Amino acid sequence: MAINWFPGHMHKARKEIKKIMPQMDLIIEVLDARIPFSSENPLVSTLRQDTPVIKVLNKRDLADPEVTAQWQTVLESHQNLRALTLSHNQRTEAMAILTLAREMTAHRNLERRALRVMILGIPNVGKSTLINTLAGRTIAKTGNEPAVTRAQQMIKLPGNILLYDTPGFLWPKLTPEACGYRLAVTGAIRSAVIEFEDVALFAADYLLAAYPDALKERYGLSPLPRDGLAVLDAIAARRNFFARGGIPDLHKVSEVLLNELRSGKLGRISLETPAMVAEEARVAEAEKL
Repeated sequence: MAINWFPGHMHKARKEIKKIMPQMDLIIEVLDARIPFSSENPLVSTLRQDTPVIKVLNKRDLADPEVTAQWQTVLESHQNLRALTLSHNQRTEAMAILTLAREMTAHRNLERRALRVMILGIPNVGKSTLINTLAGRTIAKTGNEPAVTRAQQMIKLPGNILLYDTPGFLWPKLTPEACGYRLAVTGAIRSAVIEFEDVALFAADYLLAAYPDALKERYGLSPLPRDGLAVLDAIAARRNFFARGGIPDLHKVSEVLLNELRSGKLGRISLETPAMVAEEARVAEAEKL
């Protein structure tokens, strides 16, 4: 099942960003460190031209550190682009973003004109929390559900920096299909529009292949089940999640697995690697031939 989520306010935000991005001196894009590729907005590479970009890999504390280091190397291979990692509530690290912004735009005379910086990121990636940290006060609304920010706003930051905040949005078609699932696993897509069992099955299959020890340690699964569905059944048995007739309550199991994965209770897990994304791109190209 393909997963897509593109309500009307996201379409409006997309149009606004296309209009004002060429006017920016620098772009800050907040990515989810667990899914740097799937959380990366294709508009940035299309529209930025030679505008400097800072990619902030947020939620570093939830991602596999080795995989995050790989992504930093890949991202910084692009011209005029720097990649930083960030953990929740790390003000000193967050303020380093503004220092880097000034370094990357050193040719600008900030005494004559404010530095115009656009910040963008997918829903629920932590962009609003970062803005509040940079501003030193609560400006942007935050919440556990995606798409809290609905309107563009301009924020004055120290050092004569004007920050243009944009609503978090996705894009009309999430490709490859696995990207939609990864976004759903991390909570970037509103819960009301996903099938929990379907998304949890995707997560269970991935964990079984990439992080089997996390399943063993968190749920006491030994020996490991043969596939994702068997993982969900085994967790139901361990947690005593049964519906009438002794049938595993897969919806409850799915909610628990996704919530515990998102909160880091299964450990530091990345849902995609550069090698994985490269292989998906190769397969997609082959299918076009």
